[in-house]
Amino acid sequence: MRIAFLGTPDFALASLQMLIDSGHTLQVFTQPDRPKGRHGELTPPPVKVLAQQNGIPVFQCAKIRDTAGVEALKAFAPDLMVTVAFGQILSEENLSIPRYGCINVHGSLLPKYRGAAPIQWAVINGETETGVTTMMTDVGLDTGDILMVEKTPVDPDETAGELFDRLAAMGASVLRDTIEALEKGTLTRTKQDASLASKCSMIKKEDAHLDFYLSSQRIHDFVRGMNPWPVAFSSIDGDIVKIWRTKKCVYSAPDNATPGECVIADAKSGLFVRTLDGMIEIAELQFPGGKRVDAKAALNGRNLLGKVFH
Repeated sequence: MRIAFLGTPDFALASLQMLIDSGHTLQVFTQPDRPKGRHGELTPPPVKVLAQQNGIPVFQCAKIRDTAGVEALKAFAPDLMVTVAFGQILSEENLSIPRYGCINVHGSLLPKYRGAAPIQWAVINGETETGVTTMMTDVGLDTGDILMVEKTPVDPDETAGELFDRLAAMGASVLRDTIEALEKGTLTRTKQDASLASKCSMIKKEDAHLDFYLSSQRIHDFVRGMNPWPVAFSSIDGDIVKIWRTKKCVYSAPDNATPGECVIADAKSGLFVRTLDGMIEIAELQFPGGKRVDAKAALNGRNLLGKVFH
């Protein structure tokens, strides 16, 4: 089958590799190279790198809806279009090109968590189950018919990055099954129940500010959801501190402590901070100019006792 693969970040790699291994005729459509790092060096999207390593032609465009994108799709004449974390909205003209339409791999159990960051929001919101959905793409935002679904539990200490890797692999498997069913003529479609839908917004760096006036559970889930990007942060003594990992604890908080206050802070015991309803252990953190370290190591020679995160 001739498949136009539209994808950009790491999440799309497992699906692209599966299509390569399956022997389909492919062309990749992806975002332009972007400046990255301190020096702003132009860096290709991960999907472009994998495609070029396998001799697959690549077309890069800022807007696939523009004339150049439409013409490139028409020139390839795909039987099917597949999108995995492409990062652009497709037009009706785009979707009309492949004879079998467009299949999207989405990292949530649709219709819940439509939008740009479903994996992170599932973790931030403390979901105990999530999964991958393949759907027929239409002009709406993740509103097309559901094709196949695979569910998975979310570990209570699992980070968004860890879940991201698992769902990427699951997505490739579900996509393979979906395409096989399409080829056999056995693929079924189920309309989404719009009343159950929720939209999740794209996460920005400033969204990662940690509020210690939340419950311990919500703080723990927030830190997990912001790992590995953009990383939860708070400030203490004028320093912006990244908080990479937390642990729930059983210690009772003193009544006179303020949320954000370091109630226990020493290299032997670790770092325990007052929350709205108790305390939470900060297990890994990162001070400005330093590396990500275990909190006990960070407290060697650093006195945080009684100080307050803001």
